[in-house]
Amino acid sequence: MTALRVAGLAAVCLAVTPAFALEQGEHRFNGFGTVGFTHLSGEDDGRSYGIQGQTNDSWRGDQLSKFGAQLSYGITDTLGVTVQATAKAQQDEWKANLEWAYLSLQANDQLMLRAGRLRSPVYMYSESLDVGYSYPWLRLPDEVYSQVQVTNYEGVDAVYTVPLSYGSVTFQVAGGQAKNRDYYAYDEQFDIDYGNLFGASVSLATNDFGMLRIGYVEADITTDISGTVDVGGGTMRTLSLLDLDKEKGKFTSIGYQYDNGTWVSSNEWTSRMIENDDMEAIDSFYLMGGRRFGDFLPHVTYAQLDDNGGRQSSWTLGLNYQAAPTVVVKGEYKRVDTKNGYDGVFTRSAQEVFDNAVGIAPARNYDGDIVSVGVDFVF
Repeated sequence: MTALRVAGLAAVCLAVTPAFALEQGEHRFNGFGTVGFTHLSGEDDGRSYGIQGQTNDSWRGDQLSKFGAQLSYGITDTLGVTVQATAKAQQDEWKANLEWAYLSLQANDQLMLRAGRLRSPVYMYSESLDVGYSYPWLRLPDEVYSQVQVTNYEGVDAVYTVPLSYGSVTFQVAGGQAKNRDYYAYDEQFDIDYGNLFGASVSLATNDFGMLRIGYVEADITTDISGTVDVGGGTMRTLSLLDLDKEKGKFTSIGYQYDNGTWVSSNEWTSRMIENDDMEAIDSFYLMGGRRFGDFLPHVTYAQLDDNGGRQSSWTLGLNYQAAPTVVVKGEYKRVDTKNGYDGVFTRSAQEVFDNAVGIAPARNYDGDIVSVGVDFVF
């Protein structure tokens, strides 16, 4: 068995747990992690970048590095329990996180029911979000994967798989809530609630032509994002920058993956909208292609984020090396640009938002060069 297939099996055990039912008393333990460092150049004012602003002009490991373990145990031949925990940085502080904790019932060969803490079925890589080995990049495309920060919920789901002569099709329906989660905006952390969460997806996996996934998630969002700013003359005032009270948020995604052992492609398009926030939908996508040469995989990705007249776009060049059956060394260079006075995934403070809004300082474009190096592993 090739190193690629061995490592792929380990990643599948973590990423597609519903496909593997355990017999009574049987258990499965897997570990995974990333050790990575990233650096931003081009922005000379100490600007930070990323979903939690952890990428800046210092070489830092907290944006990319993370460690986790997953344990599954068969209570009976049809009833099992799965727990997944991670350790990763939240802004400047490392925290332990319980990502998964659920009971699963294998109703029959095709249907699995789960209840507990589950992954939100938002993205194509949601099930394996922390398992860096399961995707070709060291850092997932920020233009898409910065759109929804809440990664799990408490509730139930049903996964139904139909085998086909040329592959399989899987349907997933999910419902629940995610309360008291952290949301990063304007260099601060805020509380956010997702109520009445509903999600559905369908995935068509073929033997020869890759996998196509279509997903939809909606929830009632409650949050109050505010900041204390100088409104003039040294007068400090707390202003609400976004106030949502059970407003419906909707997220649609379409993804496609292909990997025949030589050629690799991964692509995803998303659209996010929130009712009554006086904003248009935010659309984003990425297109990735690569080719293996023995143990090496060079790849290129173009990504784009369109937000109410503003745009962020980027090109990423990457090179992966299969150092061992379950270890991949990765290096990436990413060039990021914004236009039309848009901050994109760059971080602005509440004061900058206020100054831009009232014309004290005009909104400007941002650009930067991001270099990332690291190792993804599973066991």
